[in-house]
Amino acid sequence: MTLAQWADNGWLETHRTSREEIGNLLSIVERDLKDAESGISADWRFGIAYNAALKLCTVLLYTRGYRPLHGSHHYRTIMALPLILGEERKQDAEYLNACRIKRNTAEYDYAGVATDMDADELLAFSKGFKEDVERWLEQKNPDLA
Repeated sequence: MTLAQWADNGWLETHRTSREEIGNLLSIVERDLKDAESGISADWRFGIAYNAALKLCTVLLYTRGYRPLHGSHHYRTIMALPLILGEERKQDAEYLNACRIKRNTAEYDYAGVATDMDADELLAFSKGFKEDVERWLEQKNPDLA
């Protein structure tokens, strides 16, 4: 499927972004990556690192002219990743979707879901993903970078 087909299905709506909006989202990513390194619980570190990755997916989706509609918006934002960066990023989307589920459990159901190893792994992924997204922005949307 394409993003346009997702919009036709009512999963996305069109969205016009700006350099300022993208900059604000990237500032949130920076803050979250820094905060996820602090000495808080693994569950919170995991959730903060997840938020950084989600915001990076949001940047990608916004630069393509879409935003998710309410209901499953985290899922749609994450699963749009291979539609934007290519099918080779499908495993990354699947990994982030698994992180979404774990984060929801830690946030709403019970404590101790994420380990320090989980949090460290997601933090490292998010840092590398940030570099990829910034490089992609420079190449594909320099006016928004």
